[in-house]
Amino acid sequence: TSTGTYVANRVTDKLTKLTDKIYCCRSGSAADTQAIADIVAYSLNYHENQTGEEPLVADAACEFRQYCYNYRDSLMAGIIVAGFDNKNGGQVFSVPVGGMQIRQSVTIGGSGSSYIYGFVKEHYREGMPKDECV
Repeated sequence: TSTGTYVANRVTDKLTKLTDKIYCCRSGSAADTQAIADIVAYSLNYHENQTGEEPLVADAACEFRQYCYNYRDSLMAGIIVAGFDNKNGGQVFSVPVGGMQIRQSVTIGGSGSSYIYGFVKEHYREGMPKDECV
């Protein structure tokens, strides 16, 4: 966790498991993003228990979007939702502060993203083999 250029907590984990196949990366207020991630994880689990079907990655992103948009005046939360579902395969969604939902092939966010933006732009290309990505 950082506050500007100061790293307040080097051991915090901002990668959160929502389901077995869906994760989110959290940026912004740790308290806000943890609370929203817990609510979304609970909702996805409830959906799976009620329907017997795994939730879609887009559904998870949509739930984040709804919370981030509806409470945009009081939350500081940017979320990246990524995962795999049997309907659409692997997906990445960005839900920036303010609550817009964007599906992207690759995305970055948070206070450290400005340091790696150029690297990602230079080296990432669509359809890269796995060994080049790791």
